[in-house]
Amino acid sequence: MLFTDTYNTIEARTESSFRDRGSKFMGYAFPVKNEAEVKQHIAQLKKEFHDATHHCYAYIIGANAEAQRANDDGEPANTAGKPIQRAIQSKGLTNVLVVVVRYFGGKLLGVPGLINAYGKTAEETLREAVVIEKIVEEVYQVSFNYESENAVFKILKTHDAKILKIDKLEQCVIIFASRMSNSVKLGNALKELLSLELKYLYVQ
Repeated sequence: MLFTDTYNTIEARTESSFRDRGSKFMGYAFPVKNEAEVKQHIAQLKKEFHDATHHCYAYIIGANAEAQRANDDGEPANTAGKPIQRAIQSKGLTNVLVVVVRYFGGKLLGVPGLINAYGKTAEETLREAVVIEKIVEEVYQVSFNYESENAVFKILKTHDAKILKIDKLEQCVIIFASRMSNSVKLGNALKELLSLELKYLYVQ
């Protein structure tokens, strides 16, 4: 269950680096909306640092942190991905991917050393980021006859809906985004005044 319609994420990509006993750890944090974007960023870093020893990462996606994953990329289990994930959680962030690229320096760090290095790199990378609050919006579609156009636009404006697309065919079709906490009231207003039903599309 979603208890709020706002969440904290980062504004833009950030970077940092950390060294321990010869090994170099480079952290990269990205704002992401879905797993397709996660794959794109990881693929780009693997291409850019193709000679690195490991590309470990973690991400949290969704206003209620619905999608989470941590990947050790060959490091001992839970020594890389999980510390990175904990760094994201400790900042109270979502829609964030953090990747830590490691170049091995010739000396083993051991389990505690790896956990410290990956966790600290992730923490430093997120510390560089600008944290922003975003509103959870639901996207809907509504269709109506043209004589109702002014009334529909008035209701959408009253409830601070953002119009994303208008198609004028046999009927007028509008796709709009509404703050989640406003959606029920907006839908009720359209139904009570004009007997219109909303078609839910997705959340953003």
